[in-house]
Amino acid sequence: MSNHSHPIIIPDGRPKEECGIFAIYGHEDIARLTYFGLYALQHRGQESAGISVGDGRLMRHHKGMGLVSEIFNEDVLASLKGHLGVGHVRYSTTGSSVLVNAQPFCITHSGCSLAIAHNGNLVNAHDLKCELEQRGSIFQTSMDSEVIVHLMARQLVHGLEEALITSLSEIKGAYSLVMATENQIIGARDPYGFRPMCLGLLDNNAYVISSETCALDLIGATYLRDVEPGEVVFIDDNGLRSRHLPSPDRTAFCIFEFIYFARPDSDIFGQNVYMARKRQGHEMSREYQVDADIVMPFPDSGNYAALGFAEASGIPLEMGVIRNHYVGRTFIEPTQAMRDFHVKVKLNPVRPLLRDRRLVIVEDSIVRGTTTRNRVKTLREAGAQEVHMVVSCPPHRYPCYYGIDFPTRKELLAATHSVEEIKKFLRLDSIHYLSLKGLLRAINMDTTGFCLACFNGDYPVSFADDLHKHCLETSASVD
Repeated sequence: MSNHSHPIIIPDGRPKEECGIFAIYGHEDIARLTYFGLYALQHRGQESAGISVGDGRLMRHHKGMGLVSEIFNEDVLASLKGHLGVGHVRYSTTGSSVLVNAQPFCITHSGCSLAIAHNGNLVNAHDLKCELEQRGSIFQTSMDSEVIVHLMARQLVHGLEEALITSLSEIKGAYSLVMATENQIIGARDPYGFRPMCLGLLDNNAYVISSETCALDLIGATYLRDVEPGEVVFIDDNGLRSRHLPSPDRTAFCIFEFIYFARPDSDIFGQNVYMARKRQGHEMSREYQVDADIVMPFPDSGNYAALGFAEASGIPLEMGVIRNHYVGRTFIEPTQAMRDFHVKVKLNPVRPLLRDRRLVIVEDSIVRGTTTRNRVKTLREAGAQEVHMVVSCPPHRYPCYYGIDFPTRKELLAATHSVEEIKKFLRLDSIHYLSLKGLLRAINMDTTGFCLACFNGDYPVSFADDLHKHCLETSASVD
């Protein structure tokens, strides 16, 4: 088992999502296909990755800290023999950034081997863990994902399937998860459908489960459908069958998947991400008119909304800053005198293009604002005459407890500052946030379909008032 102990360098002020999951059943090249599936999902987590495979008798596992390409090589993949597998890429929103918290989480209990990979966050994990510990459970990790396994262990006398269904009925929050035993894979999505999860078919006989469709595309699988909210799918030699958990009268798809997280070439929640982001740009242009010479994104976060804004406004789109795509996860730490190095190492302005120009910057979001403030400073120093900003979502005023690593409310810039105060803090000539109505128009959905809690504080799944305290105690956020 490899352990890449590179330090994690994360730009400050950016939201991060917990992970990506992938599973496949019924193919001779399981490990390699799972590797490529995780490679396609690398944007969902760069902290750790792992693969577990089963061959009908045994399960084999490999995981480590780092990127997928750093953890797996030809020899490792060759050792992972089997006809089914699950994989995981992780950025932690709960639990420490250490190897023991890398997934899939693997156990053997009563002769049954089990590997679980989880995307999301359970809002009652702390209470359940305390209850389980009082009953004698000993936890190996600080992940809420392990809670599910301990709940199942108490019910395995009734069989794995019933143990899982019973355990899922006890947990609250957001989860899309995949599980594997020696001879089957299982996929489950919470009843609100917070996180995306899809089902595909490869070579007419191998079923695939993935966080996003871009992973299906890479391995040549055909998209069949989304795993439905509250659906649990069981895949083995007899094919695929489903069971359904009791469902609420609404869904709560995470709207931030469309704004920031999902890859633009993926289809999630029934829509293409690229086209949705372009429509966000169209809506911003409809809401906000500004005299400017150039529309520009900060690669890569605002690229597609910037395309839409430029297209609708008629203002030329330019790449006013160039991204260094070869910046790795580790580099020599700058000295204090190089205090802006963390910005400059990744993005550098094209000075002749920006000098004496009026700019419209397109950002997908502003969380703490420190990164954005440094970027605006860089543009001013490059000679920009005016710097305006449009943001392709409403102001973030509330933290997320369902798997996105937004900070506490007091750390959110928009929770403690008015839009005018934000403009002054960022040293902008003007700023416009896309309205909630405009965002929903861009995504062709009404307010009942999405979780909008980070914008309006309306949390679809209730939780204890002191949940934020437990999140702070276990959070691995370093931004």
